[in-house]
Amino acid sequence: MAQEKKKREFPHTYVIIFALIVFAAILTWFVPGGEFAREIKNVNGIDREVIVPGSFHKVDNQPQTWQVFTSIFQGMKRTYDIIFYILMIGGAFWLLNESKALDVAILSFLNFTKRLERFKPLKIIGVDNIVITLIMICFSFFGAVIGMSEETIAFVVIFVPLAISMGYDSIVGISLCFLGAGLGFASALLNPFTIGIAQGLSGIKLFSGIEYRFIIWVVINTIGIGYVLWYARRIKKNPKLSPVYEIDEYWRHKAAHEDNGTKTKPGKSAWATFISLGIVFALFSFYYPVSHLVIGQSSISVPIIPIATVVWFVVGILALRHSVQLFIVNILLFTIVFLIVGVMGYGWYIKEIATLFLVMGLTAGIAFGKSANELAKSFIAGAKDIMSAALVVGLASGIVVILEQGRIIDSLLNYSAEAMMGYGKVTSMAIMYVFYNLLNLVIASGSAKAALTIPLMSQFSDLIGISRQTTVTVYQLGGGFTNLITPTSGVMVGVLSIARIPYNKWFKWFLPLMIILIIVGFLLLLPTLFVPLSGF
Repeated sequence: MAQEKKKREFPHTYVIIFALIVFAAILTWFVPGGEFAREIKNVNGIDREVIVPGSFHKVDNQPQTWQVFTSIFQGMKRTYDIIFYILMIGGAFWLLNESKALDVAILSFLNFTKRLERFKPLKIIGVDNIVITLIMICFSFFGAVIGMSEETIAFVVIFVPLAISMGYDSIVGISLCFLGAGLGFASALLNPFTIGIAQGLSGIKLFSGIEYRFIIWVVINTIGIGYVLWYARRIKKNPKLSPVYEIDEYWRHKAAHEDNGTKTKPGKSAWATFISLGIVFALFSFYYPVSHLVIGQSSISVPIIPIATVVWFVVGILALRHSVQLFIVNILLFTIVFLIVGVMGYGWYIKEIATLFLVMGLTAGIAFGKSANELAKSFIAGAKDIMSAALVVGLASGIVVILEQGRIIDSLLNYSAEAMMGYGKVTSMAIMYVFYNLLNLVIASGSAKAALTIPLMSQFSDLIGISRQTTVTVYQLGGGFTNLITPTSGVMVGVLSIARIPYNKWFKWFLPLMIILIIVGFLLLLPTLFVPLSGF
């Protein structure tokens, strides 16, 4: 019986991705090689390498053999920033978790939601439903406005334990942050990394057509959040219906063997941390009295750092009078605030965000009274625990490396464009939509897809009578839904690995929703052809 069960075991994520690398290598033997000429073009103030339409020419392909192994190294070299980002998050949150701050925060949150159920209107709607909806809308907003993606990895270790404690499963946990941000990314409003680049390359007014994109955002989020609420209600009634019920035993066991109610009186190290961070915040307030938060083409000037500094001193003292755990929760909350300010106001990306979480972990450990050696050992333990999630990101990148080295990516792009010729507007748009959904399986980056395809697709749309704004919208919707299941997405494989959700479990769960979203997405594209919409 044990042998039969082993035979039916689904392949490990590493096995699946390596098989895709091998498949990509096989394609390089049969797909003719080809290349587009490329040029450097300034898009919204940033120089980007884009293809030159009409420049496709055949070249000798480079069949890949032993390169399936070297591609793994090259893939890790390409994605070193995300790999180290994940490792630093692992170490930082391990330090945070050892203080029991998250456990205390989750217990306090659950007690708070129970008290809210005393109000009849909230009880009828369901406090949990409100919590899930608000969290997903929040992440969706940031996905739609600033392209939040890699940032969601850090929130998995927060929301999965929260979902488990609320009586749900790890799928609901990652849906709160990862799926929420993904829905916003797919139905982007002002995302500079997708909409901004695509419109810039198309030569149309930046962030035009936002009125209809807002309608798209509302519809997509209503469907996605509704699906999660329906699933969460089923799991709440019968947890064993969860496809990851047995796998989630890790999280349940972890919660059961931790004293969530333990609160420690703050020592000298906690007060020293409070004062030190307060001084740092005060200095930042002096040098950055006003932050210019960028939203699309607009910016809002807010004295957010001085305000945060004042709030820090007030809530910090209140927290320290209660427990060191509550003070460490404050450190986490202020980390999230500075994450938002840094990304929206100062152009932060992986390096700065990873550094921010590293500082969070170290200050949390110091506040809890850890020595330098204990900090180092705990950080290493956290990085070790999350190593599998970090390495799989580089492994997934090897697929693209093989296709590029084989010189067939441009060939696949050109053949797809040629297949659209000779059809009506609706059919051509449908083919383009399918093309983008499939392209996600190879290229997960939204900005890379824009640079690679929009120069060609925008001119193609002129030939068949489709507005360039429609083409941008096709790229936007077509590049969002399958992006949540593509094995080449370092973010997706990282999120699943941290949550300990096997790829096949996530794929089966998300597939019905993905099909619904793809169909609805196409229906939302039809008005751009037949209705006089603003910006189209």
